[in-house]
Amino acid sequence: MEICKDAVVKAIGTPEADEMALINALSRRELGADEVYTFALRLCDNDIDRDFERFDDSTLDELAPMFVGVSGVFDHQWSAKGQTARIYRTEVAGGDGTLTADGRPYRFLKGWAYMMRTNENAALIAEIDGGIKREVSVGCAVEQVVCSICGRPVDECPHEKGEEYDAQICCGVLTGATDVYEWSFVAVPAQRKAGVIKSAGKRLEDEARLGRKYLKNLRRELVRTAGIAEPELGHALLENVAGKLDEEELLGLIKLYRGKADRLLIPRAQLCYSEEAVPQEIVDGAFLI
Repeated sequence: MEICKDAVVKAIGTPEADEMALINALSRRELGADEVYTFALRLCDNDIDRDFERFDDSTLDELAPMFVGVSGVFDHQWSAKGQTARIYRTEVAGGDGTLTADGRPYRFLKGWAYMMRTNENAALIAEIDGGIKREVSVGCAVEQVVCSICGRPVDECPHEKGEEYDAQICCGVLTGATDVYEWSFVAVPAQRKAGVIKSAGKRLEDEARLGRKYLKNLRRELVRTAGIAEPELGHALLENVAGKLDEEELLGLIKLYRGKADRLLIPRAQLCYSEEAVPQEIVDGAFLI
């Protein structure tokens, strides 16, 4: 995976008094600074990830307070046995002139987490200090994913994530934070500098994504065939109409326009042979200037 210049997880060690006040707001008893170990981490950002999706800037702002108090696990395994640390402070950072892959100002959600200094955690603390445990991924939910090209929900628009349109890379924009589940230490996160899981129901999401891709392909085929059969309708109009149709309507119109397109594309004979007499002036007409 790609490694950014400043580590996703950065060891801090022993917290100061102001940090301890935030930590003790989450603990059941007053903890001492020598009892806890703290570290900072990059949770998620607004750059385009490996799934060609990105968080909207406003979504990062919404997620920041929601992550306070959320515990960390391993590989998104939701088990109390895997709970190792808890986030006690967050902020959205950026503004240093760094740009995203598509040229926007880069911003990321930074968190500070603490864990207890116990014999069980000693190995993990050593791995954080040694830079072994550094990649993280977050589990959260958003209201919708919209197309970066047209602004419509990605399952209703004709554009394909990862493709270029007028020199712009199409991606899904995650908007409207609704819930956060956890954050995890992982090997390879979806986001290149942090990582994200958009849904807990991975299998259901995969099936839904296949269904959206199927409908998108149907809409694209309708635009193509209708554009051949009736070019006067215009590409923009056809895309708009196709985006509002369901599977049955799309299949019906595709069949209709394919028939029309096939008839238009049938090659016509340029030489014909007939016993019917043709006037000599017509026969010679092709050679007259």
